[in-house]
Amino acid sequence: MAYDVIVLGSGPGGYPAAIRASQLGFKVAIIEKESLGGVCLNWGCIPTKALLKSAQVYEYMKHSAAYGIQASGVQHDFGAVVGRSRGVADKMSKGVQFLMKKNKIDVIMGYGKVLSKGKVEVTAADGTKQIQEAKYIVLATGGRSRELPNLKQDGKKVIGYREAMVLTEQPKSMIIVGSGAIGVEFAYVYNSMGTKVTIVEFMPRIVPVEDEDISKELEKQYKKQGIEIMTNASVESLDTSGAGVKALVKKQDGSTITLEADIVLSAVGVVANIENIGLEEAGIKAEKGRIIVDKYQQTSVAGVYAIGDCSPGQALAHVAAKEGINAAEHMAYLEKKHHHLPDPLDYNNIPGCTYCTPEISSVGYTEKAAKEAGYEIKVGKFPFVASGKASAAGATEGFVKVIYDAKYGEFLGCHMIGMNVTEMIAEAVVARKLETTAHEILNAVHPHPTMSEGLKEATAAAYGEAIDI
Repeated sequence: MAYDVIVLGSGPGGYPAAIRASQLGFKVAIIEKESLGGVCLNWGCIPTKALLKSAQVYEYMKHSAAYGIQASGVQHDFGAVVGRSRGVADKMSKGVQFLMKKNKIDVIMGYGKVLSKGKVEVTAADGTKQIQEAKYIVLATGGRSRELPNLKQDGKKVIGYREAMVLTEQPKSMIIVGSGAIGVEFAYVYNSMGTKVTIVEFMPRIVPVEDEDISKELEKQYKKQGIEIMTNASVESLDTSGAGVKALVKKQDGSTITLEADIVLSAVGVVANIENIGLEEAGIKAEKGRIIVDKYQQTSVAGVYAIGDCSPGQALAHVAAKEGINAAEHMAYLEKKHHHLPDPLDYNNIPGCTYCTPEISSVGYTEKAAKEAGYEIKVGKFPFVASGKASAAGATEGFVKVIYDAKYGEFLGCHMIGMNVTEMIAEAVVARKLETTAHEILNAVHPHPTMSEGLKEATAAAYGEAIDI
C-alpha cells in the first residue's frame, strides 16, 4: 500500500509529525521498532517525572513536622516506586495508540530502513521484510545513551538511563558520571531514597549548559542534601570484577582517587540513532553524528526530512515535536494543502527544563554568552527567600535571574532555580518570541502571591526598581 508520508519512529517528534500530516490530508504510516511514544514516553521524560514525584513525596513526608504534620514510620517501597513509574509510562503509551487510531494513522511494527527516495524496508521482529512506499519520509529515529570507551555499559553494574529506571533493588551507593539533566535528576531520586550518590563531572561545574549562577546554586543545594560532587574530574577506568564497581577518577591536578560503589550510572549525553537507517544508500548527508537539514527539516534528499535527536537541534522532546509539525506543514505547503510555510525554529528561544529538586528552567542567553555576543547588559535577580508563596510552601531555595540588553531593553535571557520553576519559564519564551522588552514585563500585572511574580520582581531589580528585595 502506498502512503503519502511514512514516519520512522514514534517518539515525541515522530508521532506529532504523523498526526499533523494526517490533519493536513495526507495518508500516513508510522514505523516503530519497540513501543509507541519512543524513549521520551517509555524510558525518558515521562517515567522519570513519576520517579521524581515519588522521591519528592517521600522527602515531604520525612519532613512533615516542619508543616505541623506528624507522620511516623515513613518508609519507601523501591519496587512500588518503580512500578508506579512504569504504570504512568504504559498509560501514556496507550494514549499514543489511541491518537494513532483517532487520526487514522497506520502503525507498522518493525525496524525501518530507507532504501531510496520514497522506499522504506520494514523488518518485523520475526525477520520478515516488506517494502513500503511514500512520497515523503520523515526520519525520527531519536537517540540513545552515549557510551564512552572507558565506561562500557553492561546493563548490570554499569548502566544507562533505561536500566536506572527499572532496577529490581535499590543500590546502597551509586556513582553518576555526567551532570546534565539525566545525571542530576537521577542523583536526586536515588539520594532522596537513601542511596549514597557521588556525581563525577568532567566540566568545571555541574549542569554545565546552564548559567553559572544556576550551577553554583544547584551544587550548594545538592551538597546540603548529602550528594557528593566532583567537578573537573573524569572516570579513567572501571573495575567490575568484585561485588561492586571500583572507579579510578582523575582529578584536575592530575592525581587519581578510587571510588567504590554498587553501581555506576553513565549519563554523559545522548548519541543519535543514524546507523543502519539507509542514509548511505539513499545519499542522505550527515555530519558530526547528526543528519544535516535545512530550516524546514528537509535533508539533502528532497522529500526526506529528519527531526528530533537525529537532526542537529537541541535533543529535547519539545524541539522534536515542533520540528515534526514544521516538517509536515512544509510537505503540505509543497502539495498545496497548507497555505503558508511554517515558521522555522529559533533555536535561541528553546526552553530547557531539569526536574531535579530544586527545579531548573532557562531560555535564551546566559550572562556569559550575552557578554560574549557583545551586549551591554542589565541583570536582575529575585531570591525566592523573599517570596511569600515560596515561604508558605517551605521552599525558599533558588532565584529568578533575568538578563536584558541595556540599550533597548531586549529580553536576552531568563534563568530560574527553585520549586516549580519549570512551569514558569513559558512566560519568558512567549515574551521573547513577541520581542517584548523589560518595559512590558514591568507593566504586565503579575498575580500575588505566586512564584511567577519573581520574573517581574527580577526585572524590577535589573532596573533598580525592586520593591520586595
